[in-house]
Amino acid sequence: MERYEYKTLYTDAKGFLGGKIDQMELHNELNDLGSKGWELVSTVAAAQSYGSTRWLISIFKRKLD
Repeated sequence: MERYEYKTLYTDAKGFLGGKIDQMELHNELNDLGSKGWELVSTVAAAQSYGSTRWLISIFKRKLD
């Protein structure tokens, strides 16, 4: 039976009303985790208020040996 470990990455959507993601920073974080064997499973936006995004929540998995 395959076993996995999981990791959650919270990316801050900056700005007064949220919704501003530093694309290069996110790109670098995703590539760094990918190089360490983490596979991106899902990303969801967490709302702050009035529909603006406050966080991007990314879930990763990695197979345990």
